[in-house]
Amino acid sequence: MKGYWIAHVQVNDADAYQNYLAKAPAALAAYGAKMLSRGEDFTMLEGDQPTPTRAVVFEFESYETALACYHSDAYQAARANRLDCANATILILKGLPSQS
Repeated sequence: MKGYWIAHVQVNDADAYQNYLAKAPAALAAYGAKMLSRGEDFTMLEGDQPTPTRAVVFEFESYETALACYHSDAYQAARANRLDCANATILILKGLPSQS
């Protein structure tokens, strides 16, 4: 069963956020992440959170791989560069079972 990261990010300091962007892709690639969507062009329809400045969706081979990536030393090192310059909400979702 596939696993998905869905992230909503509010970037507060675009220059400092570049440090995160310099490290996160390699950490994600090491776990086979496939970017399905990324951008700032979306419509927030519901919710009580502030509208994020960007949203990202990654696909992984499994839910367990998605979790392992998030908890990996490489991603946590990248994440440390994001904490002071952006607020993020990240959830990891199990995909549906394959249909035969």
